[in-house]
Amino acid sequence: MRAVTYVKNDTVELQEKPKPEIQPDEVLLRVGGAGLCHSDIAIIGMGDDNPLIGSTLGHEVAGTVEQIGDDVTGWKAGDSALVALILACGQCRECLAGRDNQCEVAYPRDALAPLSPGIGSPGGMADYIAVKAHHLDPLGDLDPVDAAPLADAALTPIHAINTVRDRLVGDATVVTIGLGGLGHMALQILAATTGARIIALDTDAEKLKYAESHGADLALQSDGSAAERILSETGGRGADVVFDFVGVQPTVDLALAVVAGGGAIRFVGLGNGAFEYVAGSGTPLPWGVNIERAYGGTRSDMRQAIALARAGKIGVEVVRYPLDDALQAFDDLHHGRVQGRAVLVP
Repeated sequence: MRAVTYVKNDTVELQEKPKPEIQPDEVLLRVGGAGLCHSDIAIIGMGDDNPLIGSTLGHEVAGTVEQIGDDVTGWKAGDSALVALILACGQCRECLAGRDNQCEVAYPRDALAPLSPGIGSPGGMADYIAVKAHHLDPLGDLDPVDAAPLADAALTPIHAINTVRDRLVGDATVVTIGLGGLGHMALQILAATTGARIIALDTDAEKLKYAESHGADLALQSDGSAAERILSETGGRGADVVFDFVGVQPTVDLALAVVAGGGAIRFVGLGNGAFEYVAGSGTPLPWGVNIERAYGGTRSDMRQAIALARAGKIGVEVVRYPLDDALQAFDDLHHGRVQGRAVLVP
């Protein structure tokens, strides 16, 4: 079968690999779609000593069941399914507490990232993928191509949003920075599930137009005047919640500048921005601010995202590429030519 393989620093190839043989507790999934993420760009840029070299990429995966293992129940050939982002064990202390995105088996303390398709396990940018049956969620009538990015592009923002539900009341203001793959889904989720006022920011005029038509109450250029405008719009108080889906230094600085006292920041983007916390009067943070480095989500979050998509309340903006054009898709994503999410279609 064909498989998009990470071969060396900043380089992927479409290679031929054996079709997976499934274990008794696994399902063979014919891949319908596999999303490309900026995390994939980050992974292949980590240098030639990266332990993931040689692996098949792709952590946003959906498809159709082709074969089931002898011990599998509840699935049959032809069913559409989404592969879990984090391949949690389901039995450890964190999993049993409902925090399966922190699974102690899939995410030991010294790990590069939680075990996921394409990150420590063969990914879905291929014709087939073998998956343990308990790592699948049913898609019903959703198109696997359009649904594949839900595994991260919807899961990650819905989890971040769920951690601050108590702050997203009707008179709240929420700022979401970055309207790419994850950010454009966060905007839709916020609009569909909260009554908060939404201020959306990006540097791309087309993405701001998208925001205006998909639930943003105000769409602003993410530039040097953005903080002043947000503070003005909130009567000087600032935003109750800030989501940063970019993570570069200017967006980190913006988040710190506009968060209200007692508010919350969720840093999701992997742009290597930083801030210094001082345990005293020199800190840039207002009192009471809650900050979390958000990653992935739980299976409960995933089921919520699928339900919203099936109800037509959220939908990924998908740009389809044949699997044979994977290198072009990577190049387009890297150079900012993709609006929404690029999806490889075998």
